Amino acid sequence: MSTIQGTTELGPTTAKRQVYSPLETYWNAFQEWRKRRRLQTELCRLTDSELMDIGITRGEIDYVASSHSISPDPLRWMSDIGTLR
Repeated sequence: MSTIQGTTELGPTTAKRQVYSPLETYWNAFQEWRKRRRLQTELCRLTDSELMDIGITRGEIDYVASSHSISPDPLRWMSDIGTLR
């Protein structure tokens, strides 16, 4: 027979329990929509010359705000465009 010597400390669990929650999915989608609307509003508040400075026109605001592949940071977005040439 063997005996266990000492104690084992239990630390905080790091694994998050994955549970499918439709409400959480809808909430996350709503938050993403709000972020896009906020970006669109901020871009609409800029003047035409300020929009030209970051390389977009007023007609492209909806596309830029709705595109998931473009960074919301205009400086990073413009630097990505510059590397394509």
